[in-house]
Amino acid sequence: MDLNRALEKSSSQGKASMQRRERHFELSLPAIIKGANAKGEDFQEKTKIASISAQEASFWLKNKVTIGSNLNVCLDIPKTLVLESHLNLFVSGEVKYVQSGVSNKRLQLITLQLDKLFKIRSDS
Repeated sequence: MDLNRALEKSSSQGKASMQRRERHFELSLPAIIKGANAKGEDFQEKTKIASISAQEASFWLKNKVTIGSNLNVCLDIPKTLVLESHLNLFVSGEVKYVQSGVSNKRLQLITLQLDKLFKIRSDS
């Protein structure tokens, strides 16, 4: 075997093994989504987060939005045994995927690429 091919093969295998998959959490947290719909009209809609990670969030919306539009999300995180007070987490991002609902034709599944900035507010 040629030495260059052997080096290329081992380095590409190393890259693949070093890549990490991001963890997604399937949750049903209440959320309020704010932004502009496909007609350019401002909207505010209550929904629930279907899945979230450090980089993406997915949720169902009645309002039709377009890929590339920016949305703001307010997550309602309840008080738990570990979490001493109720929190609101504010994130925003750009719509990356839009999928029409299969079971409910009125809803779209939206995947948002989250910005790195966020804000947390406590009710206490």
